[in-house]
Amino acid sequence: MPATKFICPDGKRIDIVDCLRSCPNQQRCMFLPTLRAVAKSLDRKISEPTVTELIAGTRETFLKKTTDYAVDPASILYALHGQAVHSINERHTQGSILSEKRLKDEITSGQFDFFGKILDADDGVLGDLKITSSFKLMKALGIYKQKIDTGEVYKSGLKKGQPKLRFEFRYDGVRDLLDWSIQLNYYRLLLEQSVSKSAACTFRLCAGIRGFALLKNAVSLKAFTLFLSTKSATFFLSKSNIYQ
Repeated sequence: MPATKFICPDGKRIDIVDCLRSCPNQQRCMFLPTLRAVAKSLDRKISEPTVTELIAGTRETFLKKTTDYAVDPASILYALHGQAVHSINERHTQGSILSEKRLKDEITSGQFDFFGKILDADDGVLGDLKITSSFKLMKALGIYKQKIDTGEVYKSGLKKGQPKLRFEFRYDGVRDLLDWSIQLNYYRLLLEQSVSKSAACTFRLCAGIRGFALLKNAVSLKAFTLFLSTKSATFFLSKSNIYQ
C-alpha cells in the first residue's frame, strides 16, 4: 500500500488528499506543486515487490506493502531528484538504446535505466544511474579516513601530553557495491529471460554513479572518472555467480 499521510513539521499527521486540498496551517511547508509531485511519486501503482524494494529489509518492505503509513515530504525530495535525472536522460536515448523498461518474472519486477550502446561499440551494456549521498559514494569508491600521527603533542588542556592526530583520506579501501551489484545483476537476469526466446545476448553491467554534496577534497572528478572507466562494477558482476 502506498503512503497515505504526510507528517507535518510540527509532527502532526494529515491525509495526503486533505493536505493537497487545504493546508491546516497558516502557510504550507512546501510549494503545492512540490507536494503534488511527492504524492504522485509515492503511489507507483505496482502491486508486486520490486527489485529495489527486495534489497531493503524484509519487514520494511512487507509493512509498506500491507500497511498504511506516513512520510515526511522533505524526506522524498532526494528521490524526486533522482527521478528528474532519470527523466532527463530518458529524453536522449535515440539510437540503439532501450530505456526505462519494466520487466517481470514470477517473483518481482525491475525497471532498468539503459541497455544498448551506451559506453562504446558494445550493444550489450546494461547501465544504471544513481543519485546518492557522498558517504555512500565514498564507500563505493573505497575511500576512507585514517588518523595520522603528526609527531606533535598537546601542550595544554584535557589532552595535554597526548599525540596530535589528523585525518587523511585513503583511496585503497574495499569498494562496497553489494546492493547495487545485486540490483543490476537481477536486471540482467530479467533481461536475459525476456530475450532468450528470440536471441542470445551477452551482457556487461556498469553502474554510473554520481554523488552530490561531496565532502571537500574527499572525492575528486578524477576519482569519479576512474571508477567509471575501470568498470569495476562490471568486473565484479561478470566474475561472480553468487547471485545467479
